[in-house]
Amino acid sequence: MAQIPVYVFTGFLDSGKTKFIQETLEDPRFNAGERTLLLICEEGEEEYDFSAYPHKNVFLEVVDQQTVTTKQLQAFAKKNKIQRVVAELNGMQMVGDMYSRFPDDWVVAQEVMFADSTTIMAYNTNMRNLVMDKLVGGQMVVFNRLTPGQDTMPFHKLVRAANRRMDILYDYTDGTTAYDEIEDPLPFDINAPVITVNDEDYALWYRDVTEEPQKYDGKTVSFKGQVAMLRRTKEGMFAPGRFVMTCCEDDIQFCGVPCRYEKAQELESRSWVAVTATIHAEKHPLYQGALGPVLDALQIRPAEPAQPDVATF
Repeated sequence: MAQIPVYVFTGFLDSGKTKFIQETLEDPRFNAGERTLLLICEEGEEEYDFSAYPHKNVFLEVVDQQTVTTKQLQAFAKKNKIQRVVAELNGMQMVGDMYSRFPDDWVVAQEVMFADSTTIMAYNTNMRNLVMDKLVGGQMVVFNRLTPGQDTMPFHKLVRAANRRMDILYDYTDGTTAYDEIEDPLPFDINAPVITVNDEDYALWYRDVTEEPQKYDGKTVSFKGQVAMLRRTKEGMFAPGRFVMTCCEDDIQFCGVPCRYEKAQELESRSWVAVTATIHAEKHPLYQGALGPVLDALQIRPAEPAQPDVATF
């Protein structure tokens, strides 16, 4: 089955998505005649000008993101014999819900978020779950309508709370652009004889060690966590970890690391322990066949609950 690449553009109304897509489809380097489905899930003030495209193989379909079905999307693709999709999503809807409606042969090639710098912080205050939804899975975010010299640190922190790998581009009102080059030092020393992870830093450590387990291979770590038993594994293992919240209470989930410990079966589930262990980058069922951190316990002892009990970024 031939795959159809999908270029996804997210963001709230009037954030600049339509303008960018229009300019992209006007560029002959991107629009070289491929049969393109332009899938619009929200209509803003700007309209698409098809007369400006170098090729006319662009086919517009406007859909309701909440009700469109996989069969409808398949019908659009078949009717227009499309080779790729450019999708402008509705910022008030969850991205993952739309992805679940994509036909099996539609593959997301790139996801870019657009954000109006004058309003995005208000959205983050009032609808943080929708903002985080756009940031977590994207490859790039473009903050536009910034004034030259404006402090970009608040935008940098907003993105890095959700996604450490996302490229950040600042688009200024004078027509200039600049990539974010702020470096984020970790709040713990990964080259120390024992990496000490404070209670308030667990979420950052967990994300870093699961994203780059090989960087930690052979190192020793010390942290506080709750005991969780692994259902589908042999005896002598448990998963110390913490409940972690990314954006709101609805997305709180337990984030634990499998740990070999011969007395694991003697531990009480949900009890707090102080863990000192060696980290190894290994494949484990918890990581669905990918490399991830697996601990070998050096010391497990009872501990007081971490403060706060739910870890955040």
